[in-house]
Amino acid sequence: MSRGFVKEDDQQEIPIVPPRAHLPAGVSNYVTQAGMNELLAEKQALMDERDNLSSDNESEKQISLNHINAKLQLLNSRIAEAKIVNLDDQPQNEVRFGASVTLRIEATSSIQTFQIVGVDEADVSKGKISFLSPLAQILINKGVGNKAILKQAKENRVFEILGIAYGEV
Repeated sequence: MSRGFVKEDDQQEIPIVPPRAHLPAGVSNYVTQAGMNELLAEKQALMDERDNLSSDNESEKQISLNHINAKLQLLNSRIAEAKIVNLDDQPQNEVRFGASVTLRIEATSSIQTFQIVGVDEADVSKGKISFLSPLAQILINKGVGNKAILKQAKENRVFEILGIAYGEV
């Protein structure tokens, strides 16, 4: 039936749910075990929220339920596609997925450590960068003492790899 013939009160509001972190088509959804645990905890929190929905207004409750279900659908898809990378299997002397890399930035001589993680677990404020990020891309396959150059519009940034460690951060 056309939506034009539905009573206004019967129309459901279609939830607008922001997309999850971008993962290009054809790219595997790699995650660390910690990242998978975070995804599963997020799923449990959404299911708990859905199960505990209460509202005197049935329409508001339905809108909230639709929103939570839409978020769960996106999350379940991401979990189903996830491939956990065992950090113990990574070459310990090279930067690969899951590595915590200590870098010296040549221009400032400052030292920073980043862990290369999946797109859903990336959070630069926690020192976690996506394996798809430009910085991660220039570091992959390099070893301690190697330099990596990040080409930028105004000037290139040079990073020296001071250390590589594997293990959950």
